[in-house]
Formats: sequence, C-alpha cells, structure tokens
Amino acid sequence: MATIKEIAELAGVSRGTVDRVLNKRGAVNPKTEAKILEIAKALDYKPNRAGIVLAAQKKKFKFGVVMFGIGNPFFDDVIAGIREKEEDLQSYNCTILIKRISAFGVQDQIDAIDELLAEEINGLAISPQNNPAIAQKINELYDMGIPTVTFNTDITGSKRIAYVGSNYYRCGQTAAGLIHLMTSGEVHVGIVSGNSNVLCHTERIAGFRDSLKEYTNIHESAFFENDDDDFVSYDKTAQMLSEHPEINAIFYAASGAYGGCKAVLAAGRQDNMKIVTFDKIEKTVEMIKNGVISASICQNPRIQGSLPLQLLFECLTTGEPPKKEYHYMEAEIRIKENI
Repeated sequence: MATIKEIAELAGVSRGTVDRVLNKRGAVNPKTEAKILEIAKALDYKPNRAGIVLAAQKKKFKFGVVMFGIGNPFFDDVIAGIREKEEDLQSYNCTILIKRISAFGVQDQIDAIDELLAEEINGLAISPQNNPAIAQKINELYDMGIPTVTFNTDITGSKRIAYVGSNYYRCGQTAAGLIHLMTSGEVHVGIVSGNSNVLCHTERIAGFRDSLKEYTNIHESAFFENDDDDFVSYDKTAQMLSEHPEINAIFYAASGAYGGCKAVLAAGRQDNMKIVTFDKIEKTVEMIKNGVISASICQNPRIQGSLPLQLLFECLTTGEPPKKEYHYMEAEIRIKENI
C-alpha cells in the first residue's frame, strides 16, 4: 500500500499538495489533482486510520435524519438503532439530529431537510418519499458536498450514495410464496398497501403480483391503501370483506395490519383466513400468537437505523463513497412457532 510520500515522488509534487488532494483540503490545479488521484488509485492508497479519527474529532460532524412514521412502532426500533450508533460516534464529536414526520407529505420532508440545513448538517439519512422534488433536494445536497444515504425505503433519480434496507421486491415475492405454501384450492387475496408514493410499498406489491402469475389458483380480489393507519385499515378491511366474501387471504404490505386483523376478527373470518404481514412489532406478535396472522417478514430495523450513519461517517472521513450501493437486510420469516 502506498504512502503520501511515495505518491508525491511519483507525481513530482510536495507531500502537502498530495495531502490537500486526498483530504480535499484546498484548491489544487485540476490536472495535478487528476494525476495524484490516478497514482493513488493505481497504488491502492488507503488513508491512515489514526489520521481519520483525529480529523473526524476536529471536524465535529453533524448528521441529520428524516423519517416518517410517528405512531408507527417499527420506526421506534429504527430510532433505537440510531441512538446506539450515536453513542459510538460521540467519541468523534458527532451529533445526530432527528426529524420525524407525521404524515406522507412531500413538503413536510423538504421542510425538515431545510431545517437540518439551517443547523449546518454534514450528511443526511432519510426514509424518503419517492418524489422528484425530494430527489432534486438530495441532488442539491450532493452538489453542496453533503452526502445522503436512504434507509428503509429508496428513491429514484437521486444522487444518494447508498441505500440501507430490504430488497422489497423480493420480500413481496416471498409473501406470495408463503401464501402459496399455506393454502390449497382456489385462493382469493386482498392486497393492502400503505402509500403509493413510498417505493418500498410499491415494490412489495410489484413483487407480490409478479409472483402471483406463477400460481394460477391465486387471484387478486381487492386492493386498497391505508396510509399506515390502523383505523383506516380497520374500516377499509371491513368494507373489503363485506364486498368480497370470497377473500380467504390478505397481504398487508405496510403498517396497519393490526387494525385490519381486528376487522377480520370482528367479521368472524379468522378461521379460514391466511394473513401475511411485515415486521415484528408488539401488536403483530400478539396477532401471530393468537393465530390471526399466519406469517410476518422481518427486516432488522435497528441496523436500518445505525448503518446509514456509519456509511455517512466513513464517507466524510475518508472522502470515498461506500463500496456498495445497496445494503440489503436479511429477511426473517416469523410464525407462531418461532416468534
């Protein structure tokens, strides 16, 4: 592995010039900068870890976090992961600022980002709406030298440097496979999503529907969105069951499964219904133990909270983006016997 001295000798410049280029600490002639970076790459230069730690402690990084989900207990576990990482980063003088949005409003997320910019954040972790206005905001941050990592759900058309979360298309396929394994004969399924502007919800639905094409005995009977709200989910599930008495399976692709399950119980339909949900929150566990939910697909929320901050820290201290763009969580299937 090369040293700064070796790179300087090969480039014909001073060690100070090499240091400025590698650590982005000052203006250098573009041709000279390109030459230094080419030599550093060829020699597999790696920054000195002790130097990185010292530099980080002096810079006092400030990270912003934006997420929706007030009232959604899944994100409580995400925040627990954020707080764990915050403790790790305190020795580097890092601060974490969290903005939690109550609704799925695009402007609410943009306002939260602007508030964090006013606090002079160095990096952003966000669970974004899949909306061009938010993608543009992320691109503006990138151009300002402020990297963004998305978590839990991704966004298209942005310059975010990495995504941390599930492969939701595959999770949707998994849900379809579970219903196929748990049922026999003709199956009529109701599909419940959260919000069409959230990419993780739409990808779960896409994976589920694509897999249904392989199972000629499984048919989609109804679809609705509940905005991750248990009360909305109760009312709409009750309406769905009334209008489609043939339904004998339900796929909840987002939150609100507890309210939906309450509607199934109220209708007395639990004995002949197979329900697949996501996550291992307390109310979902209750419904699994009571035999109402057949299976739930879990996705490591604490890692989704901690890893984005680690990626931002490493990016800002080394000047290099993450080696991987996608950091997928391993899906865990929970049933009554292993909950």
